[in-house]
Amino acid sequence: MTVAAILSSKGREVATIVATKTVADAVAILARRRIGALVVVDFGDRIIGIISERDIVRAMAATAGAALDQPVDAIMTRNVVTCSEGETIDSVMSRMTRGRFRHLPVATNGRLCGIVSIGDVVKARIEQVEHEAEEMRTYIATA
Repeated sequence: MTVAAILSSKGREVATIVATKTVADAVAILARRRIGALVVVDFGDRIIGIISERDIVRAMAATAGAALDQPVDAIMTRNVVTCSEGETIDSVMSRMTRGRFRHLPVATNGRLCGIVSIGDVVKARIEQVEHEAEEMRTYIATA
């Protein structure tokens, strides 16, 4: 199974924010949408960063709460790891586990075209394993 298959079932909508918005703006979007990360984009939808709940918590701890008034680009992760639609879920799961992050933007030619979370990847992998198990049961029953 590939990232494209995950996106075809969950959709390609991605919550984004521009770097000049405040961390408070980011917090409001995260809370309203009940999500864990926003992709930071320029005006051409090129990925320039990502801001997650973890980034915000670390910044709040370091600044005693003053981080809310800072621009997003002051605390965002700049070196964003991305994936392509053709990558397998095993490859993506491995990269997310090694990097210890939960959100992976999907890019085509440097432009944002989706996002997968560790939850999306685990769900797809479980469905794949269940399908394989069902095929095995069917094979054994008909042998």
